[in-house]
Amino acid sequence: MTPDPETEYDTPKRFRAPDSEWEDFGAATRAVHPEGRSPRARVLREFMRWYMRRPGAKLPERPPAGPWSKPEPAQPDA
Repeated sequence: MTPDPETEYDTPKRFRAPDSEWEDFGAATRAVHPEGRSPRARVLREFMRWYMRRPGAKLPERPPAGPWSKPEPAQPDA
């Protein structure tokens, strides 16, 4: 049986993102979803379902502009 993605979880997955973006993403998701557990994970799951065009999936709601909206410093080309 497939777990309910809102209440049950499979094994944790690794996701790489710069610390500054992960922290800002957490603040932005808390602005839209202040309650419950791991709003970042909830938003990522919503986005994944929408991206794969799953029936009934909707693009996650975006927060209004906030401190997380500032541009990141330019990254040097590798």
